[in-house]
Amino acid sequence: MDLKAYLSDKTALVDAALDRYLPGADTLPEKLHQAMRYSVMAGGKRLRPILILASCAAVGGREELALPAACAMEMIHTYSLIHDDLPAMDNDDFRRGRPTNHKVYGEATAILAGDALLTEAFELLADRALNPEVPAETLLRVTHLIARCAGSTGMVGGQVVDMESEGKEIDFPTLEYIHTRKTGALMLASVQSGALIGAADETAFDALTRYGSAAGLAFQIADDILNVVGDSSTLGKAAGSDAERGKATYPALIGLDASRCRARELKDLALAAIEPLGAPAEPLRAIARYIVERSS
Repeated sequence: MDLKAYLSDKTALVDAALDRYLPGADTLPEKLHQAMRYSVMAGGKRLRPILILASCAAVGGREELALPAACAMEMIHTYSLIHDDLPAMDNDDFRRGRPTNHKVYGEATAILAGDALLTEAFELLADRALNPEVPAETLLRVTHLIARCAGSTGMVGGQVVDMESEGKEIDFPTLEYIHTRKTGALMLASVQSGALIGAADETAFDALTRYGSAAGLAFQIADDILNVVGDSSTLGKAAGSDAERGKATYPALIGLDASRCRARELKDLALAAIEPLGAPAEPLRAIARYIVERSS
């Protein structure tokens, strides 16, 4: 399949929906809503919402039913990036090729913009007018798994352990804990959410869960590798920053070659997991390959 065309088409679909769902830039309080839109509409891969749409379609569901959940996931992801860039955490000046939120709007507004995006995400998930054809029980299950994967035992917990591990020698289980939660948890939740909205049976849901677990970890390992060998202009953020901060990464612990090997192993596991889903899962296969082979 033409992955570039597929990603472009789905990104345009998600971007248009995000523009509809987000409060307008002239809605009071204007500065807050401008800050929210600044980061959400800054571009990016839209990989998590696209995984929701692709997983829904892979089990025979209509992807338009998953669009509110897809946008909610992107809002959660964007809130995490805004907070991750703050001086109290990674203190980054650039994100997606332009100044980070706090550099433009100030730290206080950036914090509140992140808070508002997280809350807005759950408003989308709970809005029956936006999700009239998705059973309430399904929406409840999707909301629960996204909240769990975004919270203290998922993404937020992974971020805490990541910060606590800076400049320290850590063991492999701690590294895997960080990666499977800080990044992997939301990618897994994306795949599982799409499967649920698409009314996947238990076998398909289990297959997509294995796919999401493997692909999510592969994505973060690839990010680790790119931070070492990538170019800042391509990445949209500073290359080499992980080593400067003493971050816990795969290359730092096991080396570049072994990291590349592990990423490829995870890609193969992801592909094997969804082999029974046949042709409808082809976009997911292409995404798994892209995750490992990308340059940004």
